[in-house]
Amino acid sequence: MSLQLTPIDRAKYAAARRAVDLVEDGMKLGLGTGSTAAWMIRALAARAQEENLRLTCAATSNRSADLAAELGLKVVTLDQAGWLDLTIDGADEFDAELTLIKGGGGAHLMEKIVAAASDRMVVITDASKEVKTLGNFPLPVEVIPFGWQSTRMLIEEMLNAMDVMGTQATLRMNGEAPFVTDQGNHILDLGLGRIGNPRQLSLALNQVPGVVENGLFIDICDAVVIGYGDGRVEMRDIASGSVEHERIVFEEEDNIFRDI
Repeated sequence: MSLQLTPIDRAKYAAARRAVDLVEDGMKLGLGTGSTAAWMIRALAARAQEENLRLTCAATSNRSADLAAELGLKVVTLDQAGWLDLTIDGADEFDAELTLIKGGGGAHLMEKIVAAASDRMVVITDASKEVKTLGNFPLPVEVIPFGWQSTRMLIEEMLNAMDVMGTQATLRMNGEAPFVTDQGNHILDLGLGRIGNPRQLSLALNQVPGVVENGLFIDICDAVVIGYGDGRVEMRDIASGSVEHERIVFEEEDNIFRDI
């Protein structure tokens, strides 16, 4: 039976499929977290099975690790994997310099550690995530639970001196309880509206006592693969300045679509 995927799902799948083509036998990979990364993990597992690829994967969240293991991929810790060849992950926003906002799924701490431990980071996304100026998506900041309200006040006070439009920090909730990350921390979502100087803001945030890490990824992403609902993909490489265009053919009876 033919699956009726939404245009956004088709765009995410197209980007995921193109990014998985970058994987080579014997690679050590970082697996991202989020809805687009889940498509990538499924596409990766299907390709690994079809081509008998020997891959070692380090995941950026428990849920990505569980999905990858369920689909037959070899999953180890980052310490066990050591340095990675490639990390493929999604993003909540990206700009022309491939500066990112990540953390909508609550995993940006592990995502940043894994990406920084990789030779290359490739972001997979749909066209709606591209922005001229970062900040419309709330910026996640992971904080330790102890004294989080004091940390929030310090952040909001610091934001008054930053080139941003808003200064409100909101505790992320999971129902009636605070959201808890895989490391047992909380997340403050910053409603900034616009981030005029991401590098300055990132440095300032990480100096606030109680802050573990923020969701700004600066000078980490090497390329972005943008998917479209009709199967078109655009790959931009920041180092070479190259832009490639392809089209992904949707084969809805492939392994990736089973159990969706």
